[in-house]
Parts: sequence; C-alpha cells; structure tokens
Amino acid sequence: MRVRSGIYVDGAAWTAAVPEARVVARAQALTLTSELAPVISHESAAAAHGLGLFRPDPTRVHVVVPVERPGAASAVVRHRGELPGDEIVEINGLRVTSLARTVADVARTATFDQAVTIADAALRAQFVPKPGAYDAARAEEFRQTVFGIVRRSPHGQGRAKRVLAFADGRAQLPGESVSRIQLSELGFRVIALQVPVAGPGSKTYYIDFGLEDASAWGEFDGRLKYVDGRIVDGRSASQIFDEEKQREDWIRGTTQRPFARWGWPHLRASADLGARLAAFGIVAPG
Repeated sequence: MRVRSGIYVDGAAWTAAVPEARVVARAQALTLTSELAPVISHESAAAAHGLGLFRPDPTRVHVVVPVERPGAASAVVRHRGELPGDEIVEINGLRVTSLARTVADVARTATFDQAVTIADAALRAQFVPKPGAYDAARAEEFRQTVFGIVRRSPHGQGRAKRVLAFADGRAQLPGESVSRIQLSELGFRVIALQVPVAGPGSKTYYIDFGLEDASAWGEFDGRLKYVDGRIVDGRSASQIFDEEKQREDWIRGTTQRPFARWGWPHLRASADLGARLAAFGIVAPG
C-alpha cells in the first residue's frame, strides 16, 4: 500500500488500521520525505496525541507553515500561522502542535461535531484518571489556555468559544460526543454524563447519559467495548453482553427509569437518534 511517494506499508495492516492510525501514518510519511520536518497540526496532530476523531480524512495531512506556498499538493493541507516554541512538541518522532494549540486550531476551523469530539478527548486524556472522577477546575484552566490561543487569531473565535463551552471530558468515546450534540439538538437540556448508580454489593455502575429533564437513561453502544483489550480483560463478547444486560436490568429496575441504547447507525442525523429514543418512550420535554 503506497502511503506517499517512496513510502509503502503492508496492505492488510493498513486495511485493519483504525482511521486515526492511518492519519498518523500519513503524517509520518510526510515527515520522512520532507527536507525540513513539518509541524503536524489540526486533526492530524489530534491523532498523533492519541485523541479519537469523528469522520477524519485519512488521505490528508494538516501542517502549520509560516508562509503560504502556492501549488501545494492536495494531500497536504497547509495552514499559515506562527508557532511559539512552547506550542510545538515531539511525539514518536513527529513535530506536532501542543495539545492546547491543537484543540484551538480544530475549534476554530473544523465542523462542530468534529471539534467537540477532539476537545472532549483532550479534556478526558488530561483530567479523567478513572471513572467518575473529573477535575472541573483543571478542565476550566485548560479551556482558558486554549481560548487564549484562539484569541490570537482573527478568525473563528465565535465558533471556538461555542466548542469549548460545550466540551466535556466525561464523554469517553467519539460516539458519546456526537450523541451529546444530537441530544441537545433534539431538545434535551439537562444531560448528565457518567452518572453513578449503586449496583449490587459494593458495585457502582456509571451510565453514559442521564436525560434528567426526561427522567431517562441513555448509552452509546460502540463496538469498542467488545474488542478493546483494556475493556475486554479476557472476557468473551458473549460474557460482556450478558454482563451488560444484567447491569441494564438492575439500573432499570432500581431506578424505574426507561433505558435506551444506540449505536453509530442511529447517529446519522439527530432525527434518527430521536426515533430510536421514541421507540423506548423517551422524548425531549416541550
């Protein structure tokens, strides 16, 4: 598989790779074939930082350059800008914009759902060391740092402010970030994240979404929990499914609230998610 002129990777490995890994591979190929190591930026930098992306374009690499270069290849997206030294870091041999600069750039230029997904992931990576824990004060400091960078640009400040106000590191997956956006579009106004519910014995269950103004629960059910080794922990998919069912039955029975699950097929548009929720008797008030 040709990644860039003179750079090839195993085709099977490329096909099996997640989109974020392909984005990073493209950035590595660009670095290897450049006389001067570029500074990887925007969603390419987000992938290098290990953040989950929503609908990334793995065929293009974003970089920051001090001056515009006419005739640039379409596979490289060049953003004109100045970078202070403290906004450049090295990750696995790549020169990359810092986490705060990356979030600032994406918040100014990407679509709302793409930008929120990255901002959520940045907050999560920094400030959520374990389920149920969230350092809101440090998260706010990070937001202010990011917005301080945004204010240096004359473009996209309003868009970035909206993204940063909406971002929340308690969203654990890109699907949860997109779900939260669509729930808001559907009219849910009080959306609690990672809500603790006492389980049997000394267990505590955490639920993705507490739809408080509808007295209901919701969860995004991505396939990650069935394949990620950190989550699977030696269990089979059927074991995980059985445990999830027992957990859901307990939560529904002890709280007397409706409980809905959804996945990527229900997030094509907010109307699809609304129809899924309505099937479980869950509708936004008003």
